[in-house]
Amino acid sequence: MGGIGTNISSTTSFTLIGFPEMKGLEHWLAALLLLLYAISFLGDILILYIIREEQSLHQPMYYFLSLLSVNDLGVSFSTLPTVLVTVCFHAPEMTFDACLAQMFFIHFFSWTESGILLSMSFDHCVAICNPLCYSTVLTDARVALIGISIIIHSLCMVFPLPFLLKRLPFCKANVVLTHSSCLHPNLIRLPCGDTTINSMYGLFIVISAFGIDSVLILLSYVLILHSVFAIASRDERLKTLNTCVSHICAVLIFYVPMFSVSMVHRFGKHAPEYVHKFVSLVYLFVPPMLNPIIYSIKTKEIRRRLHKMLLGTKF
Repeated sequence: MGGIGTNISSTTSFTLIGFPEMKGLEHWLAALLLLLYAISFLGDILILYIIREEQSLHQPMYYFLSLLSVNDLGVSFSTLPTVLVTVCFHAPEMTFDACLAQMFFIHFFSWTESGILLSMSFDHCVAICNPLCYSTVLTDARVALIGISIIIHSLCMVFPLPFLLKRLPFCKANVVLTHSSCLHPNLIRLPCGDTTINSMYGLFIVISAFGIDSVLILLSYVLILHSVFAIASRDERLKTLNTCVSHICAVLIFYVPMFSVSMVHRFGKHAPEYVHKFVSLVYLFVPPMLNPIIYSIKTKEIRRRLHKMLLGTKF
């Protein structure tokens, strides 16, 4: 396969070996993964439906939540085909370009989710620290502009990754991937050429995107806590902080697995393969599955509508 410049890659396909250590339990694993996907799909679609139907939820906070649900659906659709085929049909081959495409979309949705979580923290910060200006700061047009900016920023960040990989020589016609999906930290371990530029760019985007986003999210909560502790009533403090619980959980279940994947691949090169597989599965499956559950439980308006849909009564 042709590369960029003078490098020529002989790789035409990847083989995803999945979970050979679970031999004999593949059907149970497939059933578990299908259940996780079903929870994620159903939860995100329900949240999108409820926000669309409930006029009271047509607010910036819920627009960002809708964007988060769409993004989580994107993550699930990006990983579902290879994960299930690998588990159910054992070591399928995946073309080189298809693997790069999957890597592109997985990382694109990851960068987008980071930006959405930062936007949601900004929403909470304005709502708590300066509530009188909330409607003038977060207008519908500004929310739309923020959403478009997040998508463009993510595209710019992830766009070079496939090309940086394609310029490298892979010295085998078929390369075995120990994961059930194509991730950049896993792929840069495979070429027989110099991967310094790829590693440096990967580290740069982790620090400049995830690192900066996480610092800004932390800063927003410092401002939120400063405003909350200025409230005299203890009950009002708890009530105000309770509005942030869903977002804090979403931040933790996204950033902890994401940093774990990065650190394991960067510093745990001699760790057993099942460790790499486990942290990658957590990174890909946990946020899309838990986000709709957390917001359904902790958001009163969504919980009330769900109760009405399921039981036909008001909560």
